[in-house]
Amino acid sequence: MAEWLKSGWRNKPRIQMPDYVDEDALKAVEAQLASYPPLVFAGEARRLKDKLGAAARGEAFLLQGGDCAESFEQFSADGIRDTFKVMLQMAMVLTYGAKVPVVKVGRMAGQFAKPRSAPTEVVDGVELPSYRGDIINELAFTSAARIPDPRKMLQAYTQAAATLNLLRAFSTGGYADVHQVHAWTLGFVEGEKAAKYRDMANRISDALDFMNSAGVNPVTSASLKTVDFYTSHESLLLEYEEALTRIDSTSGKWLAGSGHMLWIGDRTRQPDGAHVEFLSGVQNPIGLKCGPTTTAEDLKVLLNKLNPDNEEGRLTLIARFGAGTVGEHLPRLIKTVQQEGANVLWSCDPMHGNTIKSATGYKTRPFDSVLREVREFFAVHKAEGTVPGGVHFEMTGQDVTECTGGVRAVTEEDLSDRYHTACDPRLNASQSLELAFLVAEELSSLREQRQAQAV
Repeated sequence: MAEWLKSGWRNKPRIQMPDYVDEDALKAVEAQLASYPPLVFAGEARRLKDKLGAAARGEAFLLQGGDCAESFEQFSADGIRDTFKVMLQMAMVLTYGAKVPVVKVGRMAGQFAKPRSAPTEVVDGVELPSYRGDIINELAFTSAARIPDPRKMLQAYTQAAATLNLLRAFSTGGYADVHQVHAWTLGFVEGEKAAKYRDMANRISDALDFMNSAGVNPVTSASLKTVDFYTSHESLLLEYEEALTRIDSTSGKWLAGSGHMLWIGDRTRQPDGAHVEFLSGVQNPIGLKCGPTTTAEDLKVLLNKLNPDNEEGRLTLIARFGAGTVGEHLPRLIKTVQQEGANVLWSCDPMHGNTIKSATGYKTRPFDSVLREVREFFAVHKAEGTVPGGVHFEMTGQDVTECTGGVRAVTEEDLSDRYHTACDPRLNASQSLELAFLVAEELSSLREQRQAQAV
């Protein structure tokens, strides 16, 4: 087998990537990025891989969530805090339901580039290149704004570094105290429409009270006031990824230093393509989006190329089919994995297959469709006897109105109130927490089933 090179992807077919006009400017940016410190470190990536391996065995559960595409303009400490806060709340609820640790991975500190369904878009008869995320071009619908600018990679790096710095402070500085996190959650279940979640919230309160009475509290146990929080993004802009890739001095292996976990999108998973080539050679845990067009033949090739040593925790398969179609596609992919004897973690992305255009013209995702796909995901794994190991949501801690439904009942008419996303609609804080309660019910039911079978 030929030696892997971090620049080897340049010899492969590439899609969903910009063509930079100024080659000299691009090379200068790449050289500058290559001189910067990596954003994450190999030891962190190895710890995450171990935790994902546990999730694949049913001994942990993956919660992956965050922005569809991070924005330069909307970047703020409050925004980071609010999303981190909601993920902590979701993780507490999921931990109680599953009775296993929840691995917390944000779509943060690097989720700047987005694949698009078409290379151009037309507005009022004017056709311009599509917006591909702030790391590449700008959202404003002008010719100048849509020109790919390599200098945006430097701004993305700076914002990612600042985000990671704040996340690390929140994770270890007391903000993650379990009693505080649960107090936030109690505010959610006070409303009449959220009453059905109050019983679980009260049981969590009882558990915390018992622990406190037994002397297990944030004063006596550091694990109750600190958390491990990891970052992830789609590995799409490979010039940025290559520039931040380094040799790990401990293992001698390559590490993609832009984030702890990287994934390959459903549009860029060609077995002979540039994105698969790049991620095949880094030691980070990686994800692979699997949509309705994923064939058994391609999946077999990808399993062997992306995880040739069949490491536990190395590869997460992120299923994204759309509500009503999970039963058609997921079983055949599970059978392919079983035939190959592959170690994978199965995660559910119920967002990308359920995007619709509302009557008011806004792109949205109905909460009921998102929930239906999650339930179908769990049902298939229950039938197949395999482990539903995680969920993957596009969400925000802000009170946006982008997805319809939920206990606060966002309607299509409400979408225009606070529709702030630059790309895809996100669950707001209330919808995210409600979904966590509903997933926790699925996990609790699954745990009870396993206990009954073990008797």
